[in-house]
Amino acid sequence: MATFANNAFLDQAFPKQSDDFDDVSRYLEMNGNYLPSMDIFDEAWHLYIESEQ
Repeated sequence: MATFANNAFLDQAFPKQSDDFDDVSRYLEMNGNYLPSMDIFDEAWHLYIESEQ
């Protein structure tokens, strides 16, 4: 997950300010060649939602 976070940080086009799961997920499906599995994003999103509650 740390590798994904670092790569997303370095990705200039990554929608860093978005809080919409579908927007971020769609972006990663089309452009996230640095993400070996969407399961990593799903877990990271779940942790993000938990931290916001």
